[in-house]
Amino acid sequence: MTLPAAPPAAPSAQPGGRAAGASPRAPLAPTAAFSKAALNTRLVGTASGSFAAPLGPARIWVPLAVTLVAAVLRFWNLDHPAKLLFDETYYVKDAWSMLHFGYEREWPKDINDAFALGNATPSPGPEYVVHPPLGKWIIALGMAVFGTDNGLGWRAGAAAFGTLGALFTTLAGQRLFRSAWLGGLAGLFMAVDGQQIVLSRVSILDIFLGTFVILSFYLVLVDRDWGRRRLAAAVAHDAARGGGVPDPAFLRRGPMLGWRPWRLAIGVSLGCLCSVKWSGIAFVAVFGLLLVWWDCQARRAAGIHHWLSAGILRDGLPAAAYLLITAVVTYLVTWTGWFLHQGAYGHGATADATGPAALIPQPLRDLWHYHQTAYAFHNSLTSPHPAASNPWTWLFAGRPVLIQYDTAEKQGVPCAAGKECIQVMTDLPNPVLWWAGTAAVLVVLWAFLGRRDWRALGILSGVLAGYVPWLFFPLRTGFFFYTSGYQPFSILAVVFVLALVAGRPGDAPSRRRVGAAIVLGFAALVVAVSWWFWPVWTGATITPFDYRLRLWLQSWT
Repeated sequence: MTLPAAPPAAPSAQPGGRAAGASPRAPLAPTAAFSKAALNTRLVGTASGSFAAPLGPARIWVPLAVTLVAAVLRFWNLDHPAKLLFDETYYVKDAWSMLHFGYEREWPKDINDAFALGNATPSPGPEYVVHPPLGKWIIALGMAVFGTDNGLGWRAGAAAFGTLGALFTTLAGQRLFRSAWLGGLAGLFMAVDGQQIVLSRVSILDIFLGTFVILSFYLVLVDRDWGRRRLAAAVAHDAARGGGVPDPAFLRRGPMLGWRPWRLAIGVSLGCLCSVKWSGIAFVAVFGLLLVWWDCQARRAAGIHHWLSAGILRDGLPAAAYLLITAVVTYLVTWTGWFLHQGAYGHGATADATGPAALIPQPLRDLWHYHQTAYAFHNSLTSPHPAASNPWTWLFAGRPVLIQYDTAEKQGVPCAAGKECIQVMTDLPNPVLWWAGTAAVLVVLWAFLGRRDWRALGILSGVLAGYVPWLFFPLRTGFFFYTSGYQPFSILAVVFVLALVAGRPGDAPSRRRVGAAIVLGFAALVVAVSWWFWPVWTGATITPFDYRLRLWLQSWT
């Protein structure tokens, strides 16, 4: 279990020279430096340009095994409890309306019990909602398959996406670390983490957000490898035509890479992300910049002289078109139900528009107005809430959200005679894993600043987009589960550090044995802690004493 050496960040001034930070070795002759194998090695890390071949069959069965574990933990007894929990009162009922009418309708108050029995219907009027529709459409899909009057139907979409989140984290880890085992370790941590399990077993929007985030990041990694292979092939082709060395004019800026299909996929994924919650916009900006920077670095490593300007003009501008246009179109497509139903909230709001605005089709004007009102709502959301928390406390899991607290006396929790029983569900993460993640991000930051490790930059990009923006809104009502957007990157940071602990292939055998023992011991500890907290992640019947044993911090109550 090792962390391979990073591909060189840049070649030296001389073609074929040693890259900055690379181990000392004899310089390659120019004709060898610009061979396809040499370029692939510099750009991707393998002579073939494929990261997959060295991983062997494990690159297939490890992700499948992680997915199976995640699915069992999420779908087991998913119908419990057979009532709406926390914000399911909004999103599940909105999904029911969308499934039956194509848009959100207003529901009478105090109707949750009747809804759980399948005996409730909404009012004819539209409901004003402040989140885009895609997450609710996913919930509606689960209800279409498993029914609208049971917990399995309400939560199947969330459980499926939580399972996919563990899978995509595994695949991203494989790409990032060039290791099936390290990728599997990242996926396992996602599979057994408490917040991931709880958000997969409660139908609110944040599990969809997190899954689209890690899917987008995985696609960014795929595009990175794909583009670098194509760049290596283009430079090697020009070198072959010139007797082994590229034409000096060609090396000034390098080739146009043209068609980038994975960037269309990234745009679709980011558009879906923003259609779950608008906090996805930060990932559009950060991942877009990350793509361009990695393209610039690829040209630098390939020996392109004006690598920065060429990367911005020849890769960055097309990337903006790929990502932004595709993301916007995808986002609008997810609003199809709203466009098709004039009874949906907001239609007709701009019917009296005059001037240049009147030239815009009214449905688009109405949708823009709707977005303006929703944006104003989010900006003014400062009302107190018992489960709310400040973003600074998220680093330590200071205030998880209590999703469920049922007692035998009030909610009829089954209990033996003479005993006191409760059922609790809290989105508390695995505390050992979470605290390790906070510390690991600092190590990753050191690795980026001190070693220019591209993997560290990739991990930090997710933390930057998923966490830092919340620090600028300290007064806004926020909840701990908003961390679902950057949690996969916290886990990847832990695996990054564990890989350093495990050692490199050239280390002494005794060093590697000790490192492997520490890694396996930490993984075993994480699994054991997850087992300990499992009852308060799934609403199992326990005693108040059992619950207090799991309250390691006073603020967890």
